[in-house]
Amino acid sequence: MAGMTTFCEGTLRLFAISDLHLDFRINREALEELPEFPGDWLITGGDLCTSGDHLREAWDVLCDRFAKVFWVPGNHELWSSRPERNSKIMLSGEEKYQSLVEICQSYGVHTPEDPYVAWPGSGKNCLIAPMFIPYDYSFCPDDVPIDRAVEWAMEEGILCNDEKLINPAPYGDIAHWCEARFTYTLNRLQAHDPETEWVWVNHFPLRRDLVRLKRIPRFIIWCGTRKTENLHREFKVRAVVSGHLHMRATDYRDGVRFEEVALGYPRDWDQDKGMAYYLREILPGPQEVHAGDAGPFWKFF
Repeated sequence: MAGMTTFCEGTLRLFAISDLHLDFRINREALEELPEFPGDWLITGGDLCTSGDHLREAWDVLCDRFAKVFWVPGNHELWSSRPERNSKIMLSGEEKYQSLVEICQSYGVHTPEDPYVAWPGSGKNCLIAPMFIPYDYSFCPDDVPIDRAVEWAMEEGILCNDEKLINPAPYGDIAHWCEARFTYTLNRLQAHDPETEWVWVNHFPLRRDLVRLKRIPRFIIWCGTRKTENLHREFKVRAVVSGHLHMRATDYRDGVRFEEVALGYPRDWDQDKGMAYYLREILPGPQEVHAGDAGPFWKFF
């Protein structure tokens, strides 16, 4: 059944899920009810929460349920909306990001700042690369100047909360932060053997054509950067994991599998199915082979 995870003993699996949004009580309760997956690994693709306190609560559960856990930040983690518990200091920008990295590392969770980890499961080995590459408004149409992208979105009444809640300090704006993170990530990838195979994880989609927002199409400018659109063609990539859209989908581009694995707000998923239903198996993954992009390989779940 589409979207349903089947659990088979004896095979090491790499699962993925994002956008748990643990600020919502319903989502926190669902997390507590998640069963154990002994030996299996889990990718979390960002937007788990908005505070370090909730991030710790997430790791208290997930690090107990899975053998190894990976994390990348989403835009909600970067919000500087309120101080942490037992603190009067409101962190923002790079300072908040690094504080979240430290929380993850204290639990043994792998972040975009850690060495890449080799997948030990069945099939040809590859490296799992958590990334933090945000957006720079360049997903706007070709005839819209990037410096007018936010204004263009606001013409349709669309304004992302990030504009009020993300302070990109010490960078001048989110676009410069994005450029720095892209350069950092590309340098790390290029430092490896060109024959290395990869699973990439980034909260924001790497390609514009994977962003389907029929109700709010101009929200696309907060969804990624053109810098990454063809990056999968330069490396041997087995799968790319992202979230952010709350529209679960599987796509193939140039023979590479792209997985959008968001759970979402309570309105975006069926609580009767439980959170485990929405785990997506990344490795070993589907066995069918897709040659090229002919035909509707993508599907919504």
